[in-house]
Amino acid sequence: MNNFKKKMKEKIKMYSNKKYLKGYMTKEFLTSDKDADIYFYMSEDVQLFDPRTKGNQLSLDNSFYDFIEEKTDMLENDVQIHLHIMNSNLDSKEQGMVKHMIKEHYAIELYKVQKEFSKCRNKILHLSTVGITIFLIYMFLFDVFYSNFLFEVLSFVFSFSLWEALDAIIYTLSDIKYARENITQDLLTNVSFDE
Repeated sequence: MNNFKKKMKEKIKMYSNKKYLKGYMTKEFLTSDKDADIYFYMSEDVQLFDPRTKGNQLSLDNSFYDFIEEKTDMLENDVQIHLHIMNSNLDSKEQGMVKHMIKEHYAIELYKVQKEFSKCRNKILHLSTVGITIFLIYMFLFDVFYSNFLFEVLSFVFSFSLWEALDAIIYTLSDIKYARENITQDLLTNVSFDE
């Protein structure tokens, strides 16, 4: 059992090494100009369009977006992505539709994340305002209500409000910003159709 744990530690050390990851990324995606090339190969068994949609409601299959996100999640957010759809056999109208659907999908995702960002920012603003206001009341009435129950309630409310605002700033808001950058990177993907 100790031998297995030793092998596990070696693999963790090897594959979490920045030099290894950088080498993998360079070999797998990055070009000489530091952009990333991602290749999606079409074949008869690959479903590009969602079979449940057609006509004006036609959309791409979710597995296609999963593929893009799986690849781009490994890249830094400042890398320009070039998505090459290989062997597509799509005419120019269909190619235009695919490009439009990709942009539309990520524009909608960006809108959702931006709404979440706005909600989080408003929550932080409201909690901070409540916390600071109650703290000022608390400080102003400190001598009057020193050992009163109201004093304890005010103390709890301003502490809770400020703590929640700080927690949202440190954790939630930074996660949302990171997600927003990832989606924006996907939205700015250059799509080409190659043989």
